[in-house]
Amino acid sequence: MRWRQSRESQNVQDYRGRPTGGGGGGMKLGIGGIIIAIIAYFVGGPELVMSLFSGGGSQPRSEQPVGNSKPGDEAGQFVTHILGDTEDTWRKIFSQAGQQYQDPQLAIFEHGINTACGQASSAMGPFYCPGDHMVYIDLAFFRQLETEFAAQGDFAKAYVIAHEVGHHVQTLLGTSEKVHAAQQRASEADANALSVRLELQADCYAGVWAHDSETSRQLLEQGDIDEALNAASSVGDDTIQRRVQGQVNQESFTHGSAAQRQQWFRTGYSSGSANDCNTFK
Repeated sequence: MRWRQSRESQNVQDYRGRPTGGGGGGMKLGIGGIIIAIIAYFVGGPELVMSLFSGGGSQPRSEQPVGNSKPGDEAGQFVTHILGDTEDTWRKIFSQAGQQYQDPQLAIFEHGINTACGQASSAMGPFYCPGDHMVYIDLAFFRQLETEFAAQGDFAKAYVIAHEVGHHVQTLLGTSEKVHAAQQRASEADANALSVRLELQADCYAGVWAHDSETSRQLLEQGDIDEALNAASSVGDDTIQRRVQGQVNQESFTHGSAAQRQQWFRTGYSSGSANDCNTFK
């Protein structure tokens, strides 16, 4: 991916190296802990990971605002460029629909951080918190995806960021609020099915961004889409369940199967239209 040719976002805050107070006093986790968190994240979502690693029961609170600190390392710069490119895509799409896109903020952290959704440890990895409209990323998560889940390449990481931005789009459009309200009235199986549809829509929105990034700014290179599809497959519920427990329980899916995640990313990428991302039909 020609990510250096994209525009850098001004909405990134780099908390690395700062005492943030999250994640149980900034405990460090080994590879095993991070792998467990990755599995918990893709099977049970951010709430499960937070309950595993933050001690649970703490009152959600965000870090004190700080001035934007532009990451100086290549990994941090990659994040700022990808976020900036998603901003260009969604600003245009919202404008064409007569709406104004509100950029999300993005925090790069390590060890732990306090958020409006609760405490997150260093094992949290990428997630979106609707309470403060912020994407949170621990870059160690990307390294584990490469080594343990074979999701390699720049565009695999870009797909993950675009997926989390997709959740921000759902929040702005009111989709997330409607789904969460419906889940409160639903059985566990139906609530899981709604979660799957929400996650697949975020995958489709990531595909919409990929389409615009390629057609409007020519940032994609040969093999990039294959990297995204491989990442989508690697974090499918069935892929993870088969690896962890040796069998698949479809009723417990919360993010969608490998095939579904690939299908909906491909749908968004092929059409480039968010209108084709209605996974709730």
